[in-house]
Amino acid sequence: MSKYIVARANIAIFLVLIGILVLIGAITWDRSNAARSAVEWSRHTSQVLGTLKDLDIAAHDAETGERGFLLTGSDAYLAPYDAALGRVSLLQGELQRLTADSPAQQERLRALAPVLQHKLEALAQGVQLRRSNGLAAALGLTRGDGGLGLSKQIEATLAAMAIEEQRLLVQRRGLADSRGNWVFWLVVVGTLIAVAALLWAALTLNRAWSHSSRAERDYRSLALRLRTSLDSLSQGVAVFNADRQLTHWNECFHDLLGLPRAMVRSGTPYVAFHDHMAEAEADFLETEDQVRHGSQRPGEPVVYERVRPDGAQLELRRTAVPDGGFVLTVSDMTKRAQAEGVLREAQKMQAIGQLTGGIAHDFNNLLTVILGNLEIVRNKPNDLEKLKTRIERAIWAAQRGAALTRQLLAFARKQPLTPSAIDLAAAMPDLVPLLRRTLGEHIEVRYVETAALWPAMADPAQLESAVLNLALNARDAMPGGGRLTIELANKVLDQDYARHNAEVDVGDYTMLAVSDTGHGMTPDVLGRVFEPFFTTKPDGQGTGLGLPMVFGFVKQSGGHVKIYSEPGEGTTVRLYLPRAVRASAAAGQRSAAPVELPRGSATVLVVEDEPAVREIAVAMLGELGYRVLEAADGEEGLRVFGTHAGAIHLLLTDVVLPGKVRGRDLAERITAMRPEVKIVYMSGYTENSIVHNGRLDDGVALISKPFQREQLARKVAEALADLAVAVPSPMSMSGEAKVVELKQRRAGE
Repeated sequence: MSKYIVARANIAIFLVLIGILVLIGAITWDRSNAARSAVEWSRHTSQVLGTLKDLDIAAHDAETGERGFLLTGSDAYLAPYDAALGRVSLLQGELQRLTADSPAQQERLRALAPVLQHKLEALAQGVQLRRSNGLAAALGLTRGDGGLGLSKQIEATLAAMAIEEQRLLVQRRGLADSRGNWVFWLVVVGTLIAVAALLWAALTLNRAWSHSSRAERDYRSLALRLRTSLDSLSQGVAVFNADRQLTHWNECFHDLLGLPRAMVRSGTPYVAFHDHMAEAEADFLETEDQVRHGSQRPGEPVVYERVRPDGAQLELRRTAVPDGGFVLTVSDMTKRAQAEGVLREAQKMQAIGQLTGGIAHDFNNLLTVILGNLEIVRNKPNDLEKLKTRIERAIWAAQRGAALTRQLLAFARKQPLTPSAIDLAAAMPDLVPLLRRTLGEHIEVRYVETAALWPAMADPAQLESAVLNLALNARDAMPGGGRLTIELANKVLDQDYARHNAEVDVGDYTMLAVSDTGHGMTPDVLGRVFEPFFTTKPDGQGTGLGLPMVFGFVKQSGGHVKIYSEPGEGTTVRLYLPRAVRASAAAGQRSAAPVELPRGSATVLVVEDEPAVREIAVAMLGELGYRVLEAADGEEGLRVFGTHAGAIHLLLTDVVLPGKVRGRDLAERITAMRPEVKIVYMSGYTENSIVHNGRLDDGVALISKPFQREQLARKVAEALADLAVAVPSPMSMSGEAKVVELKQRRAGE
C-alpha cells in the first residue's frame, strides 16, 4: 500500500515540476516575443514617422528650390529641386511598404499620391514658365491659390498619417499589456495549482511514511516471530541465495551438522559447508554441481538421508525457491528411526508368531498323518495291501509338508528361481484348458491378449503355479459361478507411477491380469491379503499362503503386484513381470503320461551332513543303478574325492555343510582338480553362495529338499547327459572309501 501511495506522490510531484517548467518556459517565451514585438513595432512606427517627415521635407525642398529658381533664374537652385523630386518618389514607395499592414494608411497614401503629383506638376510648370516667359509669368502662376491648397492638403494628409501611426503604436502596446496581464493571472493560477499539488504530494508522502513506519514495525515484529519460530524448530533450516551463499539460518542448523559457529555467517558459500562435512564423511552433502545441475522436477524437493559419525540419522531436504536459491532443511530422524525399528520388531514378532502358529498347526496335522500311518505299518507288517494304503497316505502328508515349505519360501523370497524369457502369448493358451477343467463348468474363462506382446522374465513353473493359485482364489470368490478373465498387455511404469508405489522400478513390464466377478474384498481385508496364513475362508478350506506365495514370487522376480477390488464387483490381480530381451520358444511342456525313470552307471559322490537324508539319497541312487560314495561333510568329501578322483563323475552335495568347507567351496575345489566332474547341489533352504537376488547362478544345478526319486533321477541324468561313462574296475573302487553295496531285501526283513 505504501509503495502505491509513494508512487502516486512521486508522479504528482513529477507532473507539478514538469508543469512549472512548461509554464516558466511558456511565460519566458511569451514575454520574450512580446518584448521583441514591442521593439519591432516601436521601430516600425519610428520608421513610418521618419519617412513621413522626410516626405514632407522633400516636398518643401522641391518647392523652395523652385521658388529660388523663379526669383533668381539661377540653375543652382534647381539642384535641390531635382533631388527633392527623386526623393519624393522613393519615400512614397517606402511608405507604401511600411504601411502595408494598415488599410487606413494605404488608403491615405492612395489619396496623397495624386495631390503630390499635382503639386510637383505645378512646380515643374512654374520652372518651365520662368525659362520660357520670364519671371512675371512664373510669379503670376505662383501667386494663385492652387499651389497653397495642395501644400496644405499634403501637410494635412501627412499629419493624419502620423497621428494614425501613433494611434496604432498605442493600440499595439495596449494589446501587449493586456496579454501580459493574462500571462500574469495564468502564472498566479498555475502557481496555486502547483502549490496545491505539492501540498497533496506532501500529505501523500506523509501517509506513505506513516504506513511505511507501521509496516517496518510489523515487519520487524514478524521477523522476530519468524526468527523465534525458526529457532524453536527441531529441524535445521538454512536459506541460500542464487549465488549459493548463506543468507538466513536457525540455531539447529549448525547444531545438527556440527558446524563451527564462525563458519555459519551471512555470505558463507555452500561449497564451504560441503567441504567441511566431507572431512568427516565423503558426500555427506550434495556437491555444488549436483545442486546446480541435479535433476529435479519443478515443485519437488530433493530428499536424501545421511548418518553422522556419532550414529545420528539425518534427513536432508533441498527445496528450490523462485529467486534461484534454495532452502536446506536438516531433520534428526534418529528417534523416529528407533521408533520405526521398535515398531518393525513388534510387527516382525507378531508376524513370526502368526507364522509359527500357522506352521505348527499345519505341520502337526501332517506329522499326525505320517506318524499314525507309520505306526500302523509297524504294527501290521504282514498286511501288504493295507500297508500300501498307509504308505500312500504318509507320502501324501509328506508332499503336503513339502508344498507348505515351498509356499513359505516363496513368501520369504528365498526359493531358488531359474528365470527365463517367456512368451506368455504362446504359454497362456496352453494353460487356459487346464484352468477350465480345474475351475469347473460354472466358471466362464476368458482369455484376452494384445498384439506384439513383450516377453517376460520369470520362472515358468512358478509363474504357472501363481496363475493357478489366483484362478483357484477367484473360483472360491464365485461360489455361484461367474467369469474369470486372463488378460495380457504391455505396460510402461513411469516415474509418476513409481512415486506412488515406492517399491516399483521404472521400466517396461509385461502385465498378466486375473479378474473375477466375485464378491470382492473390503479395504481392511485388501490391506492384509499378503499376510501369511491370513484367510477369509472357513476353517480347513484355505492355508492363507496362496497370495503371499504369488507376492513373494513376483517380488523375487523383480516385478510388481497390484490388487484392485470392490465389494460386490469383483477383484483384479495384476502381475507386472520385467520385460525380457527375447523369449524362449516354449514356456514349458506338461507330459501327458508317465515315462520311465532314467538310470545310469556313473559314480556319484554324495556329501550330506544329515545321516537320514544321506542314507535315502544313497539308496535312491543305488536303485537307479549308480555307484555311490558318501561323505558327512566337506572335508571328508575332499578326502574321498582324493582317493577316487579318477572314478567320480558327479558330486551331489548339500549347500550348507558344517565345518570350514561349505558346499560351494567343495564343488569349486573338486572342479579345479577335475573340471569334467558334474555338480548338483541339494538344499532345503538356499544361501547366497549359489543364489543371488533370488536367482540361481548361471550353470548351477539344484534340487530342492524334500525331493522324490523321480526328481533326483531326472536331475542327475540331466547333469550327466553329455558325459560318456565307463564302468570302473573293482580295483578302482578299493580303498578307504565308503562304497555302498545295495542288496535286495526280503519281505520279512
